[in-house]
Amino acid sequence: MLKPLIYRLGSNPKLSLKRFFRGLALFVLAVIFIAVGYYNHYSLQVIGLVILAPALFFAFWGYAGIFANRFSQVLNNIASKNNDPDLWK
Repeated sequence: MLKPLIYRLGSNPKLSLKRFFRGLALFVLAVIFIAVGYYNHYSLQVIGLVILAPALFFAFWGYAGIFANRFSQVLNNIASKNNDPDLWK
């Protein structure tokens, strides 16, 4: 049940990296709006908080795909070692 989800999330690591960087860029933009809003008008902080929600979503989604790709490689490595009949390797 969990393996197909991991394989599906980690199937395209370049897309996951792109999503992560987009989320990171949106996060930086949100922090800039929040910081500028602290010294100026509070509405800029609200805009920063609105941008922060999709930023965290995209960063998490991208990082989950990157992690799933790495974890699926570990699962494949363990599965290939379990299928090897030579015990002295």
